[in-house]
Amino acid sequence: MIRWLLIFMALALSARAQDRVVNIYNWTDYIDPSVLADFTRETGIKTRYDVFDSLETLEAKLFAGHSGYDIVLPSNEPSFSRLIKAGALTPIDRAKVPNWKNLDPVLMQRVESSDKDNRHGAIYLWGSIGLGINPDRIHAVAPDAPLNSWALLLDPKWAKQVAPCGIIMMDSAIDVVPSVLRYLGRSPDGATPEDFDAVSKALMAIRPYIREFASGGALEALATGQACLALDYSGDVDQAGARAREAGKGVNVTYVVPKEGAEIGFDMLSIPADAPHKEEALAFIDFVLRPDIMARITDATRYPNAIPATRALVKTTLLDDPNVFPTDAVMQRFFTIGPSTQAADRARTRLWARFKAGN
Repeated sequence: MIRWLLIFMALALSARAQDRVVNIYNWTDYIDPSVLADFTRETGIKTRYDVFDSLETLEAKLFAGHSGYDIVLPSNEPSFSRLIKAGALTPIDRAKVPNWKNLDPVLMQRVESSDKDNRHGAIYLWGSIGLGINPDRIHAVAPDAPLNSWALLLDPKWAKQVAPCGIIMMDSAIDVVPSVLRYLGRSPDGATPEDFDAVSKALMAIRPYIREFASGGALEALATGQACLALDYSGDVDQAGARAREAGKGVNVTYVVPKEGAEIGFDMLSIPADAPHKEEALAFIDFVLRPDIMARITDATRYPNAIPATRALVKTTLLDDPNVFPTDAVMQRFFTIGPSTQAADRARTRLWARFKAGN
């Protein structure tokens, strides 16, 4: 009897070891795939990896419940703080994440307004929202266009001139509206009827000149020269520029932080409250917070991270690229946004639906 009991226990432990898995839900083009393979090789924990391209998609999955994911990466505002408030994320057991010590305390302090005492997440990567441009093609159709300003996109005078070479708008009200408010001289957190009316008027004025709404798709369109202007994430534009150079077809893509300012955001490694594999999730967070691993992720994605020790490990070309590691002067032009109310969310969603429909 004892022998059969021992055999049963051994089989059960073996099955458990084989079943160890972490289900990850991350942004498109936002990791070095070899990192996933190395995590499995070192820990024996398999990875299942899905992607999203907007915060709206991520929030819909998590608020519906039972997403099946163990690791999710919401931006600190508004999604991360909103998920915390709703009880959709679980606190991180730092005793099981020894590499937490590698995080930059100054950057972690920036997200404390979203997560008091940094209880629910660690910074994965961060970046800003600005303009991806092909200056050569824009100059060909609009020689006097202001390449350093939101006016290039949001002033209908310039949008009309640039439209023939292709304008792509990020398909995310959460990300776009604060930038429009900033351009209009209003608070990026503005949520009054007057604020949304002003945003609606500004967006509807350029609606005829928007070729496409996309998030992840803007990267490929910029890289291949199918579009010359896109409102997009900094790292995506930098990836597009790198791909264009590798293709060697004369496509020139660069990222612009508009002079009026650009929103900066932090994507947070966090664990859903109903995650089925919390221990495996903690192991994954600890793994990617190693400087050697995070440096590889920055090299692949061209987004900066929050681990100072990676500076000695990432590619020199990225360290010297102000679009990846912004200078102090550029950092002064960045702004962050605060939590949003449900009423503001509903108003923003209605505004966006009308904008996309063009009415």
